[in-house]
Amino acid sequence: MKKLILINPINPARTGLTVNKSSRFPPISLGIIAALTPPDWEVEILDECWEPFVYKDADLVGITAFTSSAPRAYEIAAIYRNKGVPVVMGGIHCSMCPQEALNYVDAVVIGEAEGVWPKVIDDVLTGNLKKEYRGEYSDLINMPTPRRDLFNPGYIFASVQTSRGCPMNCEFCSVSAFNGQRFRRRPTQEILDELKIIPQKMLFFVDDNIIGYGQESRDATLELFKGMVELKLDKLWFCQASLNFADDEEVLHWAAKAGCKMVFLGLEAELAGALKEVSKRLNLQRGVDSYSAAFERIHRSGIAVLGAFIFGMDGDSPSKLDQRGDYMIHSAVDVMQTTYLTPLPGTRLFDRYQKEDRLLYTNFPEDWSHYDMTEVVFKPGGMKINELISGMHLANKKMYASPVLIRKALNTYRLTKNGMAAMFAWSSNQNYKHVFENS
Repeated sequence: MKKLILINPINPARTGLTVNKSSRFPPISLGIIAALTPPDWEVEILDECWEPFVYKDADLVGITAFTSSAPRAYEIAAIYRNKGVPVVMGGIHCSMCPQEALNYVDAVVIGEAEGVWPKVIDDVLTGNLKKEYRGEYSDLINMPTPRRDLFNPGYIFASVQTSRGCPMNCEFCSVSAFNGQRFRRRPTQEILDELKIIPQKMLFFVDDNIIGYGQESRDATLELFKGMVELKLDKLWFCQASLNFADDEEVLHWAAKAGCKMVFLGLEAELAGALKEVSKRLNLQRGVDSYSAAFERIHRSGIAVLGAFIFGMDGDSPSKLDQRGDYMIHSAVDVMQTTYLTPLPGTRLFDRYQKEDRLLYTNFPEDWSHYDMTEVVFKPGGMKINELISGMHLANKKMYASPVLIRKALNTYRLTKNGMAAMFAWSSNQNYKHVFENS
């Protein structure tokens, strides 16, 4: 029997946003690759989220990596290649930087792997492995169920995907480059069939916007939530969405009944000028004044709001950073996430900053380890580097002070009338506080 080792590398130099066990999520892409692999192959996942890499014999190695963990992926790849074991790399960083990756691995899978992985396996068996395999944006019908039996049992949440693609194309985001600008949705019954066999009580829907865009997607989302209720799955979950998640009270009602306790909203900023800078079109169209009404509707359904904000847009200044922190504290946002604006490869932001010679770390691939969103990696446009760092630090220090977090938790319970939503919010704020204290 042939042996396939799949590896989830972690940046050893920095913990980023995965500092806590409860903020780690299973590498769903590796689970899908395992499911696509013929049954006469033995498959094992080595996951550095839990244990440092230890060499194991293999006939083929597959590695995925985010940008900040790419240098570590290349280190591990070298170990296997030195022993004559072919290494294939996929994932978002590899897809954005395939020529770089080919300096360290034998083959790359660019884009979505479902359509090409069987070909990779065939080519390995015939000794004809190509350097490049390019996946296409296929309809998400009959997607394989991830091999969750191979994930580390320490994961608290199970990851589930219902859709791919995003039409928004924000300047700082590489989702559109990786999954395309056309929103594609899996058939509802296939999602429900997968949910029925997931053992974990808690779920994370990894979609960038679970509700999608347009009436057809809205109807499919509603069908999913109603189906979860009818099946009495009794799951607790959170998801990611855009502001349009708050538009439809029927959808909110059934999301809550299906077990939704928290929604992640990419708010980015409380000022229209900052949103315009990063092409956050949907938020701009609705206006920052719409935030409060959206929070209120979500809260009425018994769901907490995780608001993600970015620090470091060109129009930002020390006073605006202080204002952003105060907004997060005093608004009805339940969970406060702050990250530095980070130009990731494959984004228009990276291309612009590279052209403008504004990147601080350019010794690639080694310097990719800095690009984890918890470090300044570019020259700001409206202030000095130390002012941005100091402004973020002071805002975080105020936001994650114990009295603020206690008040936030009590407020979540008051607004949602849902103890579990308040617990989700409290736990998430503690996670982000830990990230701040360890960054």
